[in-house]
Amino acid sequence: MKNQNLIVLNFKTYKESTGDAALKLAKTCDDVAMENNVNIIVCPQIGDIYRISREVDIPVFAQGFENIKYGSNTGHVLPESVKEAGAAGCLLNHSENRLKFADIDASIQKLKELCMTSIVCTNNIATTKAAAALSPDYVAVEPPELIGSGISVSKAQPEVITGSVDAVKKVNENVRVLCGAGISTGSDLKSALELGTEGVLLASGIVCAKDPKAALLDLICGLG
Repeated sequence: MKNQNLIVLNFKTYKESTGDAALKLAKTCDDVAMENNVNIIVCPQIGDIYRISREVDIPVFAQGFENIKYGSNTGHVLPESVKEAGAAGCLLNHSENRLKFADIDASIQKLKELCMTSIVCTNNIATTKAAAALSPDYVAVEPPELIGSGISVSKAQPEVITGSVDAVKKVNENVRVLCGAGISTGSDLKSALELGTEGVLLASGIVCAKDPKAALLDLICGLG
């Protein structure tokens, strides 16, 4: 049985995670997950979901979609098309793509309707508590000033993580908490788990590493 803790890798729009490079990175994640019995989810760009989802066994999530229905919506992202492309879930409300509260709620409900998993990104204890009340599958706590900084929130602002975990438990015990922002090493992951989270959301620490596989192997050391 796999370790129940979760690693979510957001590909963002880096050159190192676009097109052929995205597929290579996803396959690396797939290899590490299978060889080490760990749970890894990859979140590539919309245009890469179809190919990646058909060449790896690990779950593929979208980075976002829009609350639209079938019809005349040129240039927008239909949630059903994301599922048809092979996505099993989606990130919502990342600090680089913020949503209004009503849209977060509607997006979570749409994902439930499509039998897809939701990960709602939040930036502090208050927003985490509010998001948990909407019953997503996960919330991922990420103070925006630490994203891409190389400074782990689990070490720089541990009170944000412990406070968020406590707040979520009081609101909805079924919602799982992930730690994001500045996560890149096994030590970061270990600290996040010790603070009560059930995994991490990260990006550049792996995507932009000189050797992504080595970086992933270092990261999973934090699972113990």
